Amino acid sequence: MGMGRSGWWPAATLALWLAGCASGGPAAFVSEDNRAISYTGDRGVANQPFPANYRSEILAYLRTYLNNPVGIHDGVMAEPVQRTVGGRLRYVACLRFAARESDGSYGPARERAAVYVDGRFDRMIEDAAELCAASTYAPFPELAALTR
Repeated sequence: MGMGRSGWWPAATLALWLAGCASGGPAAFVSEDNRAISYTGDRGVANQPFPANYRSEILAYLRTYLNNPVGIHDGVMAEPVQRTVGGRLRYVACLRFAARESDGSYGPARERAAVYVDGRFDRMIEDAAELCAASTYAPFPELAALTR
């Protein structure tokens, strides 16, 4: 059976339109003068607002990101400071902890960087040794208290 002679074109048009959006087509992500569009209006050179809820946002992220957030060891964190990330000025909070592996063991503590845009958590950078160099860490006991 099927769509008939003229029923296929709306579906094909919709599929092509969606493919253009998903591929990052020019109309979706580039302005008329070929500059990249920033949804935050931030060009990366101005000071960002301080992330007031950085501790709770990191905890919420790790609760969902880690396979087993229970029993984190050696949790420390540095207060957010402005650093250049990907050519843009961002607040970055560095943290170091040892998460429980799937077999119940613990590996060495690893350094990660939480990046903030417009005062809100944006992403976690896993390999943050260079970005977190010279950070001053303080205990972050809330990490050890995480639950599922």
